[in-house]
Amino acid sequence: MLEPISHPLSNLGPQSPAQWQAAPLLFEHRLHLDPRFSREAIARTIERYPRRHYSIVHMGEQGANGKRVWREGDFGGLDGERVLEAIEHGRLWLNLRNGQDLEPHLLEVLTGLFGEAGTLAPPLSSYDHRMGLLVSSPGAQVYYHADLPGQGLLQLHGRKRIYVYPPRLPFLSAEGLENIALSQLEVGLHYDPAFDAQAAVFDLEPGQGLFWPLNSPHRIENHDCLNISMTLEYWTEEIRRNHMINLANAILRRHLGYTPRTRKLSGLSFYAKAALQAAWRRSGRLDALRRTARPVDFRLDAEVPGRIVDLAEPVR
Repeated sequence: MLEPISHPLSNLGPQSPAQWQAAPLLFEHRLHLDPRFSREAIARTIERYPRRHYSIVHMGEQGANGKRVWREGDFGGLDGERVLEAIEHGRLWLNLRNGQDLEPHLLEVLTGLFGEAGTLAPPLSSYDHRMGLLVSSPGAQVYYHADLPGQGLLQLHGRKRIYVYPPRLPFLSAEGLENIALSQLEVGLHYDPAFDAQAAVFDLEPGQGLFWPLNSPHRIENHDCLNISMTLEYWTEEIRRNHMINLANAILRRHLGYTPRTRKLSGLSFYAKAALQAAWRRSGRLDALRRTARPVDFRLDAEVPGRIVDLAEPVR
């Protein structure tokens, strides 16, 4: 049984981060009751959102893990309500990124949630908090994947099932994390249905949220309803250093022909790798690689909700 909500936004508390680093933590929140997150309000938010801050993805049907479909597209000039209708009738995921920089009420909520969790000061001192909104189709899925920053998910509307796996072999490898750091494509991990036997499984309802240990692979299956969720992201000094090592080791392994032998977060080897990944960032090679990995190749159909139209030339 979850504890009663005693804070304005959630029942997160200063003990929560230690709990979610050990195992997935289910908690309660009030944001599904906030009119700023109603369907109408989400539609207006979609209309205001800058193009560079959203991704809309067409995905395969549930149970189709053998053949993955992951295509990125464009609204095609549709207004917010018609975008919601398209998602409601298709197999689509819309990710509105960096909401904390674009919508004042999202920054307010973000700060409140992390403040309630006690992460704004030592000993955790998390930073670079980010928030996004996810809108996804009935029956849609998110493939088995992992994220590099710390992650949480709050359910606002609809129901979804999330499977969370341990962040260790055989569920997650160092090379898998390196691939994600290099391409920013989170869905390239190897998945075996046998993994499900060791997954923690949650059916998220509106008013529930979940944090999980760093880098835990997870996958999601929507129930038969439109889903609207909120994503939370955070960094700590340890997470930042892990990310630098993931990126540097990927560069060494895939572009310089050297097999990394360590993942140390301090000492001479760490600082050498920190310099290597920083040089690659400054050179522009990473940005070019990531643009190639994620072309936009469809738009939403203006006539038939849920249908997509192929672009003559993909946009990179």
